[in-house]
Amino acid sequence: MNRMTLRAIALAVMGALSGCTVGPPYHRPDSVATPGAYRELTAAQFKDTAGWKVAAPQDASLRGDWWELFKDPQLNALEEQVRGANQTVAAALASFMQARALVKEAQAQYWPTLTVGASATRSHSPLISTTPGSATGTVAGTGAGISGTGNEFSLPFDASWTPDLWGRVRNTVKANVAAAQSSAADLANAQLTAQAEVAVDYFELRSQDALIALLNDTVKAYAESLEVTRAQYETGIGTDEAVAQAQVQLQTTQAQATNLGIARAQYQHAIAVLVGQSASTFTVPVVASNVQPVAVPLGIPSQLLERRPDVAADERLVAQANAQIGVAEAAYFPTLTLSASAGFESTNASQWLTWPARFWSVGPAISETIFDGGLRSATVAQYRAAYDQSVATYRQTVLTAFQQVEDNLASLRILSQELGQQDQAVAYSERYLRIATDRYKLGLDPYLDVITAQTSLLSNQQTAVTLRLQQLTASVQLIEALGGGWSSAQLPTSGDIRAGKPQH
Repeated sequence: MNRMTLRAIALAVMGALSGCTVGPPYHRPDSVATPGAYRELTAAQFKDTAGWKVAAPQDASLRGDWWELFKDPQLNALEEQVRGANQTVAAALASFMQARALVKEAQAQYWPTLTVGASATRSHSPLISTTPGSATGTVAGTGAGISGTGNEFSLPFDASWTPDLWGRVRNTVKANVAAAQSSAADLANAQLTAQAEVAVDYFELRSQDALIALLNDTVKAYAESLEVTRAQYETGIGTDEAVAQAQVQLQTTQAQATNLGIARAQYQHAIAVLVGQSASTFTVPVVASNVQPVAVPLGIPSQLLERRPDVAADERLVAQANAQIGVAEAAYFPTLTLSASAGFESTNASQWLTWPARFWSVGPAISETIFDGGLRSATVAQYRAAYDQSVATYRQTVLTAFQQVEDNLASLRILSQELGQQDQAVAYSERYLRIATDRYKLGLDPYLDVITAQTSLLSNQQTAVTLRLQQLTASVQLIEALGGGWSSAQLPTSGDIRAGKPQH
């Protein structure tokens, strides 16, 4: 019997070591056709641009600290705070740590389960008849009954192991490793998104500073114009109507300048949240800033799929879904369980841990589901559909990635042309104002013409500030669309995750 038991155990171990892994092998899904070049990057598209120019496609020059391209010390300081203080990034890091722990949990199923327990019980049995010929037993020479009270001391050691014959555990580990890698990519994407939001909000705030400065200068100019109209009215050259018009214009512009403080405060508060600080104590000082859009190194379209953390995250989810199909298919095959038990058991405490009180048992058990009402086939169908869904999501992310790059390239190209035209409009508005002011002073035209020229100039100046903000925003969004210098090579390897190595 011992030989048969040992032979069964040996065969089971050999089967576990040479067991096959069911389920489909993983192949990275084909994405959409990758273009040879970005459409918005052709020479024909940029031949008429003024100002912003696309850089030569030297992808290696786009680094992780991409914000340093803008050469703004205040922005650099804010971006550095995102890494350690942004709570969305902190939550993404905690999510990654959870995913990595799930890998260790799955790997634990490779090993046997060992348990030990000790117990001591005292029990009393009911009255037992000892009448001769009774069914419960006899005691010679007596006709009475007895009751039993006794002790039982036990110290069992139990072991059980379910060999991974069909790859259920291996596929579970693969799925959890892929999920952990996807979580690591999500962490990179959360950090990139937060850093991009900081840059956009910072440029929005600086745009408000520029508009406030513009309106303050305009208020001073309107105040001087009011003094001129008053002087002319007092000397009999001008009219009271001109004075009233100048007063209305001055007060309206002052109100506009005051209103801009709302947006500036809100952008400052938004930056505070992104860098993990309280909006009540955080301040971004007002400084003169002349940040310009930067030439962004683009690389080639085929590199985009390796540069986007969201694309990498979705591709890893496809790998996870593929491995889960194998987990479901393993349920079709029998399960072998090896169990063993040994220990000491006695009714006398003094003899509890002695050699004669030992006991042991060992043996395999095999089970197979022969009818489940279609549960296993439905489960496999569910996971195959989940795989198809993850592939569609991956391909949609790839399409969106190319769309975002092309959108921002188009924005930068068109804004470059538009801003050149707008600067000319500002120059013509300044000339228009000079002519209108001179004609008013000579008494040739009413003051309303001056107001019209002043309003036109202010409107065009505000538009120019807004266009420059749009350029900066499009530059940041283009960098984000290109992955911000990230690479899928930065993902932790399967070996690192299985070993539980600390990640940066």
